[in-house]
Amino acid sequence: MTEIDTKLSPSVPTIDLAGIRALGSAGRRAATASPTAPGTAWSKRYRGKLVVSDTLIILLTVVTAFIARFGVEESVELSADYWAIAALIVVTWIASMASYHTRDSRVLGVGVTEYKRVVHASGLTFGLLAVVFLVLKIDIARGFFIVALPLGVAGLAGSRWLWRQWLTKQREFGNYLSRVIVVGSRKDVEYVVGHIERKWGAAYNVVGTAIDGDERGPVRLGARTIPVVADVHNVARATSLVGADAVIVAGKPASAPDTYIRDLGWDLEGTGAELVLASGLTNVAGPRIHFRPVEGLPLMHVELPQYEGAKHVMKRALDIGVSAMALLFLLPVMAVIALAVRTDSPGPVLFRQERVGRNGQTFHMLKFRSMVETAEDDLKGLLDQNEGSGLLFKIKNDPRVTRVGQVLRKYSLDELPQLWNILVGDMSLVGPRPPLPREVEGYEGHVKRRLFIKPGLTGMWQVNGRSNLSWEESVRLDLYYVENWSITGDLVIMWRTFRVLTHPVGAY
Repeated sequence: MTEIDTKLSPSVPTIDLAGIRALGSAGRRAATASPTAPGTAWSKRYRGKLVVSDTLIILLTVVTAFIARFGVEESVELSADYWAIAALIVVTWIASMASYHTRDSRVLGVGVTEYKRVVHASGLTFGLLAVVFLVLKIDIARGFFIVALPLGVAGLAGSRWLWRQWLTKQREFGNYLSRVIVVGSRKDVEYVVGHIERKWGAAYNVVGTAIDGDERGPVRLGARTIPVVADVHNVARATSLVGADAVIVAGKPASAPDTYIRDLGWDLEGTGAELVLASGLTNVAGPRIHFRPVEGLPLMHVELPQYEGAKHVMKRALDIGVSAMALLFLLPVMAVIALAVRTDSPGPVLFRQERVGRNGQTFHMLKFRSMVETAEDDLKGLLDQNEGSGLLFKIKNDPRVTRVGQVLRKYSLDELPQLWNILVGDMSLVGPRPPLPREVEGYEGHVKRRLFIKPGLTGMWQVNGRSNLSWEESVRLDLYYVENWSITGDLVIMWRTFRVLTHPVGAY
């Protein structure tokens, strides 16, 4: 029996030991290769790059703010006291960026938390210094603060965005990913692995699984096959063998004791691997989850979604402001589109269609006409060619679409008149896809929750594949948004929408 064989329990002879050997060799080779090194290695180097860029931006910001406030000649002639204050600002700012964990490997390249921490750290720096200067009666020009804070925040956030683009491109080629093993029942493992494989932003490369139960066949996702490298009782050993950076528990194995998570954490001590738990609260976002330990008992509080109140007032104010400005600036573009639609085929420029909005109230949604005038009458003859999922009707090469309409639909330009629907309050900038009345009639159970808030011009459905998504996935995304939306999340979705417009996916 080989060394590897003796390290694994003899009760699991069907585990792919050859796969473990290959993965272990790959893990050891990765330790010496920069882009594919273990998570702790590549993230350390990446954080080093961020430290350098953050420091340079902070230095440049402080110097620029001094020059903007005092001018070049006067800045050079400033007393040593002023430059000492400048040095204090730089040191405090850099220390604040570190104390706020703005370069924590768990937030790098994922979500908006990284940007939030940068903003909070910068705000804390200037707030703290302002109080200190006031108490100590240190005279510092207020104009300096007015220039330095927004300039620094913009520079740091912009730098992080550029680094993210680089990191994203690297991850598309399989670089700069943390190697992980996923543990749980086959159903739970396949669910978690499927999500990780679809979203490169998860920053994980699943190198193996540990399946609970007697079935030991590998996990197959499309063309990729992921081997079973351990049973649920030998995860820590397999982690060391394959050089994994983390273990993701997709769900507590049925055959394991109640103390399994605690015991696994103990077993992983000394391996350098992290323990990650995949929450069963699949449609609850992080901001709604709060932990409150009570005498050693960790309680998880989940906030119920709110559909009224100040947040919705802010959302409406954002809708009015952005839609009004967009209509004003896009008016020339919309005029050109209207002329193209009118000359391309007979019929009206605008297409009005009844849609269902918040709480089931109907409204007439506006679009630039992208189909022939008889499109609604022609629909009955095309129902048997439907390629859409669930209640959606879609045909990739719909014969009713005009030549101009093909371009408009590809880049979503036909949706621009909906800015008026947003301005008058029928829709929102971000929200679920506005459904047709016949679709709503087919809604069952929880699907009706999509109508709890206003439909949107863009949303989770639009930035995650559009018509390429299954009906179940589109419903899941819409319900996730309905229950977890935030102003920050809306801004992120709007930003992602611009990227989708230049690289359209699922638009037909």
